[in-house]
Amino acid sequence: MHIKDIRVGIDQPFFLIAGPDTLESESLAIEVAGHLKEVTDRLGIGYVFKGSFDKANRTSLNSYRGPGMEEGLRILEKIQSDIGVPVTTDVHEYTPIAEVAAVVDLIQTPAFLCRQTDFIVNAASHGKPVNIKKGQFLSPWEMARVVEKARSTGNENILVAERGFSFGYNNLVSDMRGLAVMRETGAPVVFDCTHSVQLPGGQGGSSGGQRQFIPVLARAAIGAGVSGLFMETHPKPDEALCDGPNSMPLDRVEELLVSLKALDDAVKARPLLENSLEN
Repeated sequence: MHIKDIRVGIDQPFFLIAGPDTLESESLAIEVAGHLKEVTDRLGIGYVFKGSFDKANRTSLNSYRGPGMEEGLRILEKIQSDIGVPVTTDVHEYTPIAEVAAVVDLIQTPAFLCRQTDFIVNAASHGKPVNIKKGQFLSPWEMARVVEKARSTGNENILVAERGFSFGYNNLVSDMRGLAVMRETGAPVVFDCTHSVQLPGGQGGSSGGQRQFIPVLARAAIGAGVSGLFMETHPKPDEALCDGPNSMPLDRVEELLVSLKALDDAVKARPLLENSLEN
């Protein structure tokens, strides 16, 4: 499958979906997208800019949700035209998805909504690739049913994403075996290395995070052979309006990608051994 001119597949080099969790301003989006375009071009990594215009799953009523759909889509179109990279954003049950699909190159669905049949079918019905995040409450093998719902629309361009599983209170854990299980759906697997270190509601009125573990989980996922990596990044994570504690500092992304690129090249130089082992 392709996202614009980026070839995405189980046997392809990994690609990157990255940006601030939630769109804050046009200038910030341009800064992040421009920097990551330069870095990924230099390293030969396909890049998709991500920014949310309305995050409905906030910890508290007063949490920042984004600039709204009209302004958000305007910023995303600006990224496409000025920076020249594909863009993605997430949609919700109330979102007029056709209007979003007319702009973005990849539709993303939130983890909490992965079991909503009508929503998944609607998201997959607009002719665009769809990245479906696995719920924090769902086993990896249950994603086969979710993919089946999306493909019932005739859309074969479906990706599945892991973002951690609820583990006790205010904590998530990532089971790397699940990446291989989700790959059995035939859909390229994306690993969200920043939401996976989130501590949901861990700060009372907002979520906490452990960004020091982002490189650890990113390397593990690339070692498991994922097709794509999702990463939230911000020039000043401690000042981000959303998900700062689990965002990667923008000026540290390149050194992480350098090691991930070398690891990805090594892992995919040979067939994945687990595919030929019997259980």
